[in-house]
This record gives sequence, structure tokens and C-alpha cells, in this order.
Amino acid sequence: MRKTKTERQQLLKDTIEKTPFITDEALADKFMVSIQTIRLDRLELSIPELRERIKSVATNQWNETVKALPLEEVFGEIIDLELDKRAISILDIDADLVFSRNKIARGHHLFAQANSLAVAVINDELALTANTELKFTRQVKQGERVVAKATVEGKDEKGLTIVNVQSFVDNEKVFAGHFHMFQSNEKGEKNNENSY
Repeated sequence: MRKTKTERQQLLKDTIEKTPFITDEALADKFMVSIQTIRLDRLELSIPELRERIKSVATNQWNETVKALPLEEVFGEIIDLELDKRAISILDIDADLVFSRNKIARGHHLFAQANSLAVAVINDELALTANTELKFTRQVKQGERVVAKATVEGKDEKGLTIVNVQSFVDNEKVFAGHFHMFQSNEKGEKNNENSY
């Protein structure tokens, strides 16, 4: 049963408050209206578009937290971060990120999302990728959203921090990588002392 405009807008507001990273397309499906209707509702309610909501949350929560690189240099939008533990970012695959002939995302963009997330999750002003082990498990197409999840797994035999990053489109894995991260000497020396 269709809702009145007032009911729909209240439900829309409640939904976005609970799940701020929901897309207009998902909202349109949920409320069985057009995307244009959702956009008009958002405008009337003064709710910014998804990209602006993500930037607002990221700026407020992590701008002072991310140490290894400026937040604007992270490829993708960070939506969750706990330094030295875990991080999540999203990347919408638009026309600029795909091959024009087949609309398939260029692999280096998926790598850039994962690599910058691996750097961002490290609680150190100097975090650099020393080496990686990568696997692309399926092609990603224009219009899809890639969710990358980074988990810090500990140290390897050389004292490098291992960050596992897995990327998904609608819960289907599209990329997996182990990133061995170099940190500053001062922190590395402390970590080596603690490991003995």
C-alpha cells in the first residue's frame, strides 16, 4: 500500500538516519517510487545526497584520525575506521573508472582503493606499502559499488604490518589482497622490542 507524501518523507528521514549510506536507488525500491521522487523528498527535507553525507561523516569522524595520508587522498570514501584494527571504504564505479569499450572497471582503481585503505588504517604518519599479494576474483562493471574491508592481522617475519583487504560488490568478493606495510623506524623498533 502506497504511503502519503508526509508518511513517506518521515519514513525516508528515519531510514537515512539509521542507514546514512543508503543509495537513492535503494530508497526508491524500498518506497516503490521513482528515484526523482526520492531526490525531491530529500531536497524538501534538506537531506544531502549520498556522497555529501559520506564526506560529512568522514570529515567529522576521521579527518584528525587518519595519520598516514590526508583523507582526500584516500581512493574511495571511508565509512568506518578503527586505527590498527579495521577500516571500510566504498567506491562507486562511474564512467571515469572504466574502459570505454566494455564498461569494466580498470584494475588499478580497485587496487588503489584497497591500497589507500591499507595505508589509512595504520596508526602511523609514515605507512608505506612494502609488498602485496593480490587476486581479482571477478570483473567490476560501471554502476556497481565496491565495498572494501581492511583488517590488520599482525606482523610478518620481517616486522611489517599485514593488512588483509577484501572488496565486495553486493556481498560477492571481487578482490582480495594482503598488504605488507612498512611503518616508521621509531614505531618499528618499539614493535620489534615488544615481539621478543
